[in-house]
Amino acid sequence: MAAPRRSSPSKSAIRQVPWRDPRPAPIVLVSGPEDVCAERAIASLRDYVRAEDPAVEVTDLRADDYVAGTLLTVTSPSLFGEPRLVRVFGVEKASDPFLTEALAYLEAPQDGATVVLRHTGASVRGKKLLDAVRSGKADAIEIACPAIKRDSDRYDFAAAEFAAVNKRIAPPALRALVSAFSDDLTELAAACQQLIADVDGDVTDDIVRRYYGGRVETTAFAVADTAIAGRYGEALITLRHALASGADPVPLVAAIASKLRTMARVAGLRESSAAIAARIGVKDWQVDRARRDLAGWNEESLGRAIQAAARADAEVKGASRDPIFALERLVTIVATRSEFGS
Repeated sequence: MAAPRRSSPSKSAIRQVPWRDPRPAPIVLVSGPEDVCAERAIASLRDYVRAEDPAVEVTDLRADDYVAGTLLTVTSPSLFGEPRLVRVFGVEKASDPFLTEALAYLEAPQDGATVVLRHTGASVRGKKLLDAVRSGKADAIEIACPAIKRDSDRYDFAAAEFAAVNKRIAPPALRALVSAFSDDLTELAAACQQLIADVDGDVTDDIVRRYYGGRVETTAFAVADTAIAGRYGEALITLRHALASGADPVPLVAAIASKLRTMARVAGLRESSAAIAARIGVKDWQVDRARRDLAGWNEESLGRAIQAAARADAEVKGASRDPIFALERLVTIVATRSEFGS
């Protein structure tokens, strides 16, 4: 029996606007799963509209708990003609009455009203409405907020936080900060904003470690760095600190495996860091770091470590009853660059 065909994403005919620099329109679709970016975009829209007219009326609606007739009521002009900003959340769970009225509203948007539709993409619910918005028939824009999962994307996100306010952060400090909050973008954003608010002048590596030292020392990449550097005793201590602070074995293994894979992809290449980075989809500094990490490694030891990482990955995801032992064995193989128990 043939597998069911997946529908491809609808092409958008409307203007795409970056979430860091949103502008109002009669219809604004804020799409994608990254809530941090979506919240920033929606808050910026509010500030933009309010700066143009402090009398703006702001109304929040839930598309999944919608009372029929509300959308038309809150977008209709008031007696004094103040602008209206209507923020609709939960469109991915929208009720039938909301979808019916929202589709009708697209045909005749109210003058002076900005309607923001927040759809996380968590379901296909509301697809007809999204397609209608993206068709270009209504005066609409889209602010896409895709998931930020890769280390390089988190690095770019944090760098942009500081660049947005013209504040300098040293590259080692930025790397330490991103590593410390590699599993939670909300916390990373909050940490960036705290440093921006608190620190006069440039943000250095010492400042990041003073603020988030405990977190930095027990992050998954701290474990990976010490193990790959061959510092066996320190790697085990860092690993135990990470586990004691509640770290999950899965991202710990993933961090080690990720760095080993980058080392393998960089090994033997003689191109510039920029050229390699562009070809394999990482940052220049990651190529430079992988090249430094390769000191003391050879093809055999690197291959053995990558195989050990693959085995540990399966074991911490359920193939073993003792994921902690699997993780410690991996750290031992990587840090000693030899077979376990040899």
